[in-house]
Amino acid sequence: MSDVVSGNAAPPKKSKLKKFLVIFLLALIAACVIYYFICGMAYSRGTRSGILTKVSEKGYVFKTYEGEMNVGGFSDLGGTIMPASIFKFSVTDKATYDLLEKAQGHKVVLHYRQVMKNFFWQGETDYFIYDVSEFH
Repeated sequence: MSDVVSGNAAPPKKSKLKKFLVIFLLALIAACVIYYFICGMAYSRGTRSGILTKVSEKGYVFKTYEGEMNVGGFSDLGGTIMPASIFKFSVTDKATYDLLEKAQGHKVVLHYRQVMKNFFWQGETDYFIYDVSEFH
């Protein structure tokens, strides 16, 4: 009778596997939520205007589109000189990159969204351009 009422019975292996899978799935869901809030959600949105000076594709493994725009320089209003300031940005899609390549050297308005932090495969900056229009 002591064999039947043994308190040292090991739990089945399926129970340990289920527990591991549940913990793993919860950790994965938490990681996805954190990723969205840090790298996907826009911290700010806005526009910047200036002369587009550089657009390039960079990277060995993770190719990203990067660019620079001069947002300072000479002003059309009264010939005043504003201090030169370079705005560095990243581009997420090829179509926007193609528009930027055509507009290089011209006055443009860039529509951007800024994230709190980016991962290395997203681009070099926290500013992501999603639309381009010529400045008239």
